[in-house]
Amino acid sequence: MPTAVTQFKHVDYLWDEAKAASLGDDQVALFLYRSNLLGADLRITNYGGGNTSCKTMEKDPLTGKEVEVMWVKGSGGDIGTLTRSGIAGLYTDRLRDLKKVYGGLEDEDRMVGLFNHCIYDLDSKAPSIDTPLHGLLPFAHIDHLHPDALIAVAAAKDSEKITKEIWGDTMGWVPWQRPGFDLGLQLEKCLADNPGIRGIVLGSHGLFTWGDTAYECYLNSLEVIEMASEYIETRVKAQGDQVFGGQKVEPLPAEQRKSQAAKLMPLLRGLASSQARQVGHFTDTDTVLQFINSHDLERLAPMGTSCPDHFLRTKIQPLVLQLDADEDLTDRTAVLAKLEPAFAQYRQEYQAYYDKHKRDNSPAVRDPNPVIIIYPGVGMFSFAKNKQTTRVASEFYINAINVMRGAEAITAYTSLPRQEAFDIEYWLLEEAKLQRMPQEQPLSRKVALVTGAGGGIGKAIADKLVAEGAVVVLADIAEDRLREANATYKKDQSAYAVCDVTSVASIQAAFDKACLEFGGVDIVVHSAGLAISKPLEEHTEKDWNILQDVLVKGQFELAQRAVAVMRDQGTGGDFISIASKNGLVSGPNNVGYGTAKAAQQHMARLLAAELGPDHIRVNTVNPDGVIVGSKIWEGAWAEGRAKAYGITVEELPAHYAKRNLLNEIIRPEDIADGVFACVGILTKTTGNIINVDGGMANAFVR
Repeated sequence: MPTAVTQFKHVDYLWDEAKAASLGDDQVALFLYRSNLLGADLRITNYGGGNTSCKTMEKDPLTGKEVEVMWVKGSGGDIGTLTRSGIAGLYTDRLRDLKKVYGGLEDEDRMVGLFNHCIYDLDSKAPSIDTPLHGLLPFAHIDHLHPDALIAVAAAKDSEKITKEIWGDTMGWVPWQRPGFDLGLQLEKCLADNPGIRGIVLGSHGLFTWGDTAYECYLNSLEVIEMASEYIETRVKAQGDQVFGGQKVEPLPAEQRKSQAAKLMPLLRGLASSQARQVGHFTDTDTVLQFINSHDLERLAPMGTSCPDHFLRTKIQPLVLQLDADEDLTDRTAVLAKLEPAFAQYRQEYQAYYDKHKRDNSPAVRDPNPVIIIYPGVGMFSFAKNKQTTRVASEFYINAINVMRGAEAITAYTSLPRQEAFDIEYWLLEEAKLQRMPQEQPLSRKVALVTGAGGGIGKAIADKLVAEGAVVVLADIAEDRLREANATYKKDQSAYAVCDVTSVASIQAAFDKACLEFGGVDIVVHSAGLAISKPLEEHTEKDWNILQDVLVKGQFELAQRAVAVMRDQGTGGDFISIASKNGLVSGPNNVGYGTAKAAQQHMARLLAAELGPDHIRVNTVNPDGVIVGSKIWEGAWAEGRAKAYGITVEELPAHYAKRNLLNEIIRPEDIADGVFACVGILTKTTGNIINVDGGMANAFVR
């Protein structure tokens, strides 16, 4: 084991001796540890990319004899988050015996089915197409990675010659071939022809490295990647400001880029959602800006990506917008007149690509819309079915940019022939993998913005929407509550925006955040509120104004901005007002609050009548007596209601439960269920009021 941390410039050395020692001699645990370290560095491999393995001696449960078992990342896994449940365990000898029945390239798909006859561990994940690439090599620990630097070498003109120049006789090289059993045979032959090599470069694809132990394999991988990275950096530096042919477009300042992107995102999202609703992502990193603002963008972007992992996520090529960086985006009609023909042409070209290269048994053509959209001077957008997928697609295209930069600095970038790319994209095994994906949730692909989401009813609503598949922007006036609330969700499920609903600028900033983070909005829930309970003579003008500003004017301003974004998207939407039973029922000491809630309810009816042609549905959820877990019941409101009913604050929950027909305590989660009913179940209703109050006869709407 190492006595000091090894220094690397282009990759992260993350090996922890103490952590590794705690795993003892458990080679599978060490293999998983190594895998997680490699997957933590996006320069080494991206989410879901690459695979790793180890081989151990185990006791055969039938014969009791010692047999060699290979443990390898299962199909669809991610090495950065790989656990025992995500790997497959196979008898190595049985896997190698498949050579006896392999019938050549036309037999590849059948071979994948035969992997199941080699299973040792009955809890195995489905073995991936790369299983034989690991199994036909003899090493105890093997890494198959897609580092940007190595793919740059692999995708460069004269790749084999460059491999020799960097590593001499210590690395093998095999030309491009689609992953499968035959590629495993090619790796086996390369090793036999070049005994003693430390790894193999796969043309246009990636890297194989190995070692006798998990650590030796890890170190070997880092060293090989470091050598390629150093080689490329030297040549990139020699280009000076002529990387990618030099800058052609001057980028806007950072804040102006984000402002421009936020304005454009809903329009792009609507166009990219012509077949199915998509969620967006935006990035304007230095790496992205260098590429999208360059002279070589026009030449390189249409060439497409080389590594299969890249174009499977990003499509074979991006859409480059023909808009000025400072284009006036205020005229929606004028902007769409420029965007729509570009999207139409992209779809036509994708259909032509499919028609030209399809096989007799190819799956049906998939969504022809672009995944990656480039806006010179501003940044790069991506669109996919959820936030994780679209973020990962963006990361993969950044990997592709790095590959193109490196390959161009070495010699020249080469991409896969279109037929080869198509055969990967529409491979029946890839289609089978897509078909095995879990069914999408009811609110999948939808973006929600919830005000008052720092706690109470708003947070419960956000929880429900996330649980049903939506991504959510939490909006609240208190940033400390927002941070705490946002921390309860997983990555890619939420974002937050400090929002004072009495401020038009603050509301605009919240929608800009939603557009930048997710592409737009589909569901807006106005749950921000406060409650004041006083007799008429004690009610002040200040009390009246704050109730009107937060509950009524705030709802009006939210609706205006929500409708503008939804109309840009052209895919409809939902606006939900969290009002109150008090808007329907006359009660004591409640003139300001009850009036504001009634205004919310009637505004929702008016909006529903106006927005129906846009397929924007507007509904109201009326809570009552939500005491447990509700923010508005803290302090003066609870005291005021208790006083109005002649009881103590402690008696309020029981009082409210007893007065409804079902004798039920109403909780924030119940209100969240009402919201979900409006946006996820009752998809053909608008202008409705749903009472979530346990049944209050005097509040029945009809």
